[in-house]
Amino acid sequence: MEKLSQDYRSAPFFDELIDHEGAPRPPARQLLHYLESLPPEELDKRRQTAEATIQEMGISFTVYTDEGNIDRSWPFDIIPRTIDATDWKIAEAGLKQRLTALNQFIDDLYHDQNCIKDGVIPEHIIKDSKNFRPECVGVSPAFGVWAHICGTDLVRDADGEFYVLEDNLRVPSGVSYMLENRALTKRVLPELFENDRILPLDSYPAQLFETLAALSPRQVAQPEIVVLTPGIYNSAYFEHAFLAQQMGAELVEGSDLFVDEDDCVYMKTIYGPERVDVIYRRIDDLFIDPEAFEPDSVLGVPGLMRAWRAGNVALANAPGAGVADDKVVYAYVPALIRYYLDEEPILKNVETYLCEKEEDREFVLAHLDKLVVKPANESGGYGMLVGPHSTKKEQQTFAKLIKENPRNYIAQPTLKLSTAPILTDKGEIDPRHLDLRPFILQSKDTYVTTGGLTRVAMKKGSLVVNSSQGGGSKDTWIVDTKGTEAKGE
Repeated sequence: MEKLSQDYRSAPFFDELIDHEGAPRPPARQLLHYLESLPPEELDKRRQTAEATIQEMGISFTVYTDEGNIDRSWPFDIIPRTIDATDWKIAEAGLKQRLTALNQFIDDLYHDQNCIKDGVIPEHIIKDSKNFRPECVGVSPAFGVWAHICGTDLVRDADGEFYVLEDNLRVPSGVSYMLENRALTKRVLPELFENDRILPLDSYPAQLFETLAALSPRQVAQPEIVVLTPGIYNSAYFEHAFLAQQMGAELVEGSDLFVDEDDCVYMKTIYGPERVDVIYRRIDDLFIDPEAFEPDSVLGVPGLMRAWRAGNVALANAPGAGVADDKVVYAYVPALIRYYLDEEPILKNVETYLCEKEEDREFVLAHLDKLVVKPANESGGYGMLVGPHSTKKEQQTFAKLIKENPRNYIAQPTLKLSTAPILTDKGEIDPRHLDLRPFILQSKDTYVTTGGLTRVAMKKGSLVVNSSQGGGSKDTWIVDTKGTEAKGE
């Protein structure tokens, strides 16, 4: 154990394998001992097994390029990330608190807008939001919940504390890869699951089904739930098919559904039309109904918004939930938690500068080489500037963009993101930066995944973890170090 601890160094960052003195952190002790027991050639053999399994199972994602769509195998690192269950309990409570407040905020915006009247958030922030949907005003979805599935990105800074980097409330993806990462790790490192107290996460499909079933407008024993996908060319199609299969739900495209004269949604089957109760839609708002939004959309279902507004079908996530999926709104979430819940936020935000504020904007423009600048509504790591890794020309470009549309940009300090080890192509164990996307489900009850999808920057020194830009992923272990019995998976 000493050799790896001595050779492996990640200072000045918080490392999740070893502390600053080179000692293994409590949840990583068994993992570190196991890694050191394996000869390098055996560890490489396990890595090759994982890669072959990914090919065999067809675990992939699509990257959109100027040359066309490229289907790639899922990038996976076999060394798990370990987090202490005690730390995770705090994060879990913070995530539940955050989504509860965000759903109350969204519901308020489409009804009385008390948060604006009471000065918690400026009115123009909402008026200028490209994700506020006037078509949703006055709608009251079940339980007052609009964002039923949320993927919140967490990071650990140099102090080892969890911070919220952003909330994903529109069509968050990645949970299937979280589950597949666990299956892959069990296949290549099975010995570790025999003795380590690794908390289970394989109940997610059942929890997702229960969350969706609770939304059914009809009180029936088996509500008809479908997963609505844009089709096989979507980057997350693997996930759409995976979740539908795991839940025992139908995977459908827009052309498989229609809205009848009774304002109910029906699925075309060989036995005739079958009424649909709940749609887990993986299509953006503007494409779900050509009658209400983009008239040229061939992905959606004409009349779907009419059926939803009539209360005849549930949509998850609800249209309009993306109004809270805005990096400018993000800056106000701590205040929203205090306003709606009368509680102090359990999880902190990363310090954020709003470019629409003159003082913040002047500071950002003067420190572009040190900050991370993000547009309000982009995702996947696109359209952002990582100051310390940028060129003067890129900084000038962003200065122009910020001045032209200050509402659309925020900036944050360049974080000292925590690290964890990866197994490199050369067979070396080396630290890389990472983040974590847990998934929170909310309808009648609230559920948080045990850990989440760990995304890791595979390039040395890089802070970009997105798979579309060269990042990878690894299994996330929440380890019970207190000696309590974990449930078997």
